[in-house]
Amino acid sequence: MAAASWAAPTTSFAPAPAPGRLNASPLSLKMLPRRVVLRAASESAMVSGETLLGLYEKERLGHSQYADEEADDDRYWEVLDADLRYWTRSLRPVQWYPGHIATEKELKEQLRLMDVVIEIRDARIPLSTSHPKMDSWLGNRKRIIVLNREDMISTEDRNAWATYFANQGTKVVFSNGQLGMGTMKLGRMAKSVASVVNTKRREKGLLPRPVRAGIVGYPNVGKSSLINRLLKRRMCPAAPRPGVTRELKWVRFGTDLELLDSPGILPMRITDQTAAIKLAICDDIGERSYDFADVAAILVQMLIRHRAVGSEAFRRRYKIDVDGDCGKMFVTKLSLQLFNGDASQAGFRILSDYRKGKFGWVALERPPT
Repeated sequence: MAAASWAAPTTSFAPAPAPGRLNASPLSLKMLPRRVVLRAASESAMVSGETLLGLYEKERLGHSQYADEEADDDRYWEVLDADLRYWTRSLRPVQWYPGHIATEKELKEQLRLMDVVIEIRDARIPLSTSHPKMDSWLGNRKRIIVLNREDMISTEDRNAWATYFANQGTKVVFSNGQLGMGTMKLGRMAKSVASVVNTKRREKGLLPRPVRAGIVGYPNVGKSSLINRLLKRRMCPAAPRPGVTRELKWVRFGTDLELLDSPGILPMRITDQTAAIKLAICDDIGERSYDFADVAAILVQMLIRHRAVGSEAFRRRYKIDVDGDCGKMFVTKLSLQLFNGDASQAGFRILSDYRKGKFGWVALERPPT
């Protein structure tokens, strides 16, 4: 698959001279409102070296590593979002919608049967692994959000998301579907949330019935593994790759809970390409939909800015220096050192190392501020 081109920017952040004042001095970034700087960067082409991060932080703080202190965390995540939009503009769009993906019609029909919806998300990217139409589909139906793979994020990441959802009044469970952590709490919570169903049935003189809980989520976020752990037996096929579950399937959990495992759901067209890149990094989307080298280069640029990772982690891991902020250059150097110039193999190695925690367990998203 051909790699997308990475173009260096020619955009200048200096304003045009005002009419009649051609000798006016350029306006300093210090005088510009922050939102103006963010907007200017989002309208530029992707860069591999000097970014909004460098322009804004070097001017405002006088250094390039703006995430060195804990107090800068909010700024790090805010500016990172702008940089991701900046970097992805010139890449080939990431799109993936294979035939086994559940259709919106199928899912909405099954939602009508559900008393409670259990939405599984990847704890590393909770925002990017939520379908943009999910809120409108659910309406007033009860929902529990499960952030799976909690073992792949830091305690700091976990606490930030727990606080965020608590403030929203949303029930959330952190889980590890592979080891079964959080599954019993999820089962109890699902029964508790949906208990009102049988209360109303008894009021009408009807016999109680099992609570129906639908498990939905993006491909490869761990839906089937979670069900198998809940049931303590292998009822649903599961594997660490997208697209294993291919049909809607109801399974019984005890006498009072039924679970619906569904194929992964994805928008027919992913319009948010920053979310698409994160899906690719976390292996939540098919490999044929993206270029390993391009995605790995963006991951490098994200992690060298991360306070818990930084460029030193790449030097220790690969014995290669990181040149400034250029992820593509690093991928190229790694390909020459280990893979005879094959950038795709080098990119796959970096992505695999992140997924295995070789740079530490860190999330790629934090709650919006």
